[in-house]
Amino acid sequence: MIKLFVGLGNPGAEYEATRHNAGFWWLDALARELKLSLVLDKSYHGVVARTTVKGQTLWLLEPRTFMNLSGKSVGALARFFKLKPEEILVAHDELDILPGQLKLKFGGSHAGHNGLRDIHAQLGSADYWRLRIGVGHPGDKSEVVNWVLQKPSQEHRAAIEDALPRSLKALPMLIDGEMEKATMLIHTHAPLRPKPPRKPEPAPDAETGPTGAADKF
Repeated sequence: MIKLFVGLGNPGAEYEATRHNAGFWWLDALARELKLSLVLDKSYHGVVARTTVKGQTLWLLEPRTFMNLSGKSVGALARFFKLKPEEILVAHDELDILPGQLKLKFGGSHAGHNGLRDIHAQLGSADYWRLRIGVGHPGDKSEVVNWVLQKPSQEHRAAIEDALPRSLKALPMLIDGEMEKATMLIHTHAPLRPKPPRKPEPAPDAETGPTGAADKF
């Protein structure tokens, strides 16, 4: 049963549309779905909303620390309301998943994600849920930092935006603790497919020369 939904990102207009803020995009979509407004609460170092669904109190949180201090915000709210790690879901950008695809995961390592790293440290546990939002990989490890701090292409952003509301269909299951059903629903979403390779040009015939009809260069 999820009681705290967290979206990760960096504060500030310069980061708003970057891949690293995909967790914010998802939580904003969740807030719209629940008709909630997120308001600043300095006690929890972030913007927060609270509601009740089926008699259960739910919290929405976007840390307004920078990414590498996300746990400061999550830990403060979780400790005050005595929330267990397994009652927390953290939405974040994921390099190893294609744009347009989301995966639900419980526990495991932070895999180098600085937001998750700090949440691990502040909760003292890795046993919380993650909603991994695919942003794709640049193909070169040395380019990862630049990649996540840049805006996705229009095609990738559209694929991610299409996936977010579809994933919210699993919200009742997440609230009820039906995590297996939620996982199956979220994982059925189709990822963005790579564009097919261009067809090769036809081989030149004997009359047109080595560059075919384009033998003018």
